[in-house]
Amino acid sequence: MCQAGAMAAIYDANRSICKYVHSTSRGHEAIQLAMAFHLLPCDFVSPYYRDESLLLGMGFTPYELMLQLLAKKNDIFSGGREYYSHPSYRGGDKPTIIHQSSATGMQAIPTTGIAQGVQYLERIQSSLLKKGQNGEPPVVVCSLGDASVTEGEVSEAFQFAALKKLPVIFLVQDNNRGISVTSEEARVTDVYGFAEGMPGISRLRITGNNFSDSYKTVGEAVKFVRTHRTPGVIQAVVPLLGHHTSGVRREFYRSDEEFMKDAEGDPLILLRKNLAAIGIAEQELEQVENEETEYIRKQFEKAVAAEEPDTSSVLDHVFVPTPITKESGERAPASSPKILMVDAALYAIREIMEDHEEVILFGQDVGKSLGGVFREAATLADTFGEHRVFNTAIQEAYIIGSTNGLSATGVKPIVEVQFADYIYPGLNQLVTEISKSCYLTCGKFPVQTLIRVPIGAYGGGGPYHSGSIETTLLSIKGIKVVYPSNAADMKGLMKAAFYDPNPVVMLEHKGLYWSKVPGTDDAKTKEPSRDYIIPLGKANIVLSVNQSLKGKTKTCVVITYGMGVHWAKAASKNFPGQVEIIDLRTLFPLDEQMVFEAVKNHGKCLVLTEEQQNNSFAEALAGRISKECFKWLEAPVEVLGSLNVPAIPMNITLEKAVLPDEQKVSMAIKSLLEF
Repeated sequence: MCQAGAMAAIYDANRSICKYVHSTSRGHEAIQLAMAFHLLPCDFVSPYYRDESLLLGMGFTPYELMLQLLAKKNDIFSGGREYYSHPSYRGGDKPTIIHQSSATGMQAIPTTGIAQGVQYLERIQSSLLKKGQNGEPPVVVCSLGDASVTEGEVSEAFQFAALKKLPVIFLVQDNNRGISVTSEEARVTDVYGFAEGMPGISRLRITGNNFSDSYKTVGEAVKFVRTHRTPGVIQAVVPLLGHHTSGVRREFYRSDEEFMKDAEGDPLILLRKNLAAIGIAEQELEQVENEETEYIRKQFEKAVAAEEPDTSSVLDHVFVPTPITKESGERAPASSPKILMVDAALYAIREIMEDHEEVILFGQDVGKSLGGVFREAATLADTFGEHRVFNTAIQEAYIIGSTNGLSATGVKPIVEVQFADYIYPGLNQLVTEISKSCYLTCGKFPVQTLIRVPIGAYGGGGPYHSGSIETTLLSIKGIKVVYPSNAADMKGLMKAAFYDPNPVVMLEHKGLYWSKVPGTDDAKTKEPSRDYIIPLGKANIVLSVNQSLKGKTKTCVVITYGMGVHWAKAASKNFPGQVEIIDLRTLFPLDEQMVFEAVKNHGKCLVLTEEQQNNSFAEALAGRISKECFKWLEAPVEVLGSLNVPAIPMNITLEKAVLPDEQKVSMAIKSLLEF
C-alpha cells in the first residue's frame, strides 16, 4: 500500500514528466491487494485502468508499471503502446492477462469468454488447460468499476456467465462515481441489486477499504468458485482518493468537503491503525513508509531515464504470420460432385471440427434444432454434440467479443452473426478489443477467430437483411476480410481463415448459398479435396481476354468480388474475349499486385461492387489504382455500385433498381471500351 501511495504522489508531483493520461489506485488498494494475493499462476485476470495495486500484488514491480506509465521501449506489456495499468501478460509465474481496452466495461465479455473456454477445456479434459501446482482449477477474475455495470455489454456477460455457470468472478469496485456523475444520477440499483436478477450468480457486498476483512471474504469467494465452478459478483465499496485521471482532476468536480469525507475511509490509514492496534511499533511503520517512498523515488528515476521506443517498430505486431502461404490440395477432383456454396461451408467446418477438438461453433440459431437460418450449420450439432455447436441469445457483442477470451485459452471459436445488418452491436468488441489485441500486446495475444456473416441482397430481403458492410469492416485495422464467390473458394478460404492465427471475418453472400439467383449457377463447383486450401490475399482470374484482341483500346479488366463476379461474367458475354475478370476473394489483405498488373496490361478498369458506391471500398480501391497505374491508363478508372440509398428497399422492383445487374455492368463496360 505504501508503494501505491508513493507512486500516486510522485506521479502527481511530476506531471510534466508523467504526461500520458493515467489513473491510480488510491482508495482502492485494499480490495485489489486482497484479490491479488489469492490468485494462482493458472488463473486469468482482467484488470481495469485503476488496478495498479492489483498488479503490484500479483508481483509486477513498480518499475515495470512505470515503464508503461511513461510509454517506454521496455514496457513489458505493450512496448510503449498502451495506457498505464493496461497490462497484458502470458507467463508461467503469474495469472494470464489478456488485452483489454479503455472502453468502459468492455473487458466483461472477453473475460467471460475466457471462463467459457476454461469450462470447455475442462469438459473435454484438454491438456491445454492450465492447473495450479496442486491441481487447482483456474479461476477467472474480471475487475470493473461500478459505473461500467450500466453498460449493455456487461449485462450480456452476466447473462452468459449465469446461463452457462462459468467459473468467473466479477469484482466491482464501487466508489460511487463515474467521472463527475454519481451513482444517484446514473443508476437505479448497484451491481448487487442488478445481479439479483441473474439466478446462479453468487453475490457479496463488502467494505473494500478494510484489507483484513477484504482478504478473508475474497479468499472465501475465490475458494468457492474454484471448487463449485459457478460465477460470482463481489461489490466492494471503496473511496476514490485520487483524481479520476491525471487529466480530469478531482478539483474540477468535487468539493473539498466531499473529498475529505471520502478520505476518512483511506485504506492505507485504516491498515496503519489496525497494525498499530495489534502491536506493530510506530517506528517500524514509519520505517516501512520511508523505505518504500525512497524505493519508489529510485524506481521512478530509473524509469524516466529508460529508453524510448524505436520508431522502426511501429508497424510490428499488426498481425502474426499465418502458416498458410500457398494454394495446395486439389481444387476440382475428377470424381467429385458439384456442390452448393452453403454445402461447401458446411463441409469445411465439419472437416475442421473432425480434425480439431478445440473448435466450437456458436451463434444465433446455429444449434441442433435449426442448424442456421440458411441451414449452413445443419447436422453439425448432431455430429459433434451440443457442447460444441450451440445457440446463443441475441447477443452479437457477446458472440464476437467472447472469441477474444476463448482464443486466449486455446479454444478455437467459429461464430456466426445471423445477418450482416446485425453486426453493428458487435462492432464495439471487434474494434476495441479484438482488432487491437495483437498490436497492443506486442503479439502475445492475437485473436484466432473466424466470424461468419451472411451478406448481400436478393429476392426482397428488405432493408435489414440485405445490407453490405465490407467498407465498414475494412476501416478496422487488425482484422482480415474474406468474400468468396463460389463453392471451391468458399471451402478453400474457410480452411485458410480458420488456420490463420488472426481475426478473420468471412462474408458469405446469401444469394449465392443456394444459387437461386438467376445467373449464379457458376457458384456451384466440384467439391475440392479435404486438404484444399487457398491463402488469404490471393485474387483469381476467373475470365481471361482473347490474346489476339489484347490491347489498351480493345480490352478492359473488371475488378470485383462476391455477387459482382457473376454480374461481370454475364455482362462479358456481350464482349467476347474483351473482358478480363478478377475475383478479389480476399478484401484484406488485398492482392494489389494482380490488380495493378491487370490494369497496366489493359489500360481500362471497372471496379464493381454491390455496396452503395459513394465513399465505398470500391472507390478507395479505384483511387489507389489511379495513383499506381496512372501512366498506363487510357481512361479514368470507373466504379459501379448500388445506388446511394440508406437501405435496400423490400419491394423486388425497387431492390433491382438499386442494385447493379448484368445490364448495368454491360453499359459500364461498353462505355469504358469506347472511351
